[in-house]
Amino acid sequence: LEQILTCQACLSHSKSLSDEENLKLFGKCNNPNGHGHNYRGRRLISILAPALRIDPVSGMVMNLTDLKEYMQEAIMEPLDHKNLDKDVPYFSEVVSTTENVAVFIWDNLQKLLPQGILYKVEVHETEQNVVVYKGEETIVK
Repeated sequence: LEQILTCQACLSHSKSLSDEENLKLFGKCNNPNGHGHNYRGRRLISILAPALRIDPVSGMVMNLTDLKEYMQEAIMEPLDHKNLDKDVPYFSEVVSTTENVAVFIWDNLQKLLPQGILYKVEVHETEQNVVVYKGEETIVK
């Protein structure tokens, strides 16, 4: 499954840093008017733990209709077409980097999916900038 998430604006800016330090760290993403992304969550079916077994009755690891509903609630409703820094309370205190978007999605999916089923969240900011989050383990590709 693939979800395309459009964030109208976000500002990469840490309240812990000066304006000069923020500009040096985040570059053009520290634009005072914000910047936008079309994040892609690719291969989201891989969020299911690889060791899970196929249910012999249903023939599925998980019902895809349920998974789509969980993704809608955990990802699309809170984030799609939003200014992350202004419209999503989580990002009022957390810098809206792709890494933190992955953590936000992970936390939201963890609340909805059956325990032990979530394996990873993979967020593509661009073709070259990809974050894979596996709970406390983050991998930047």
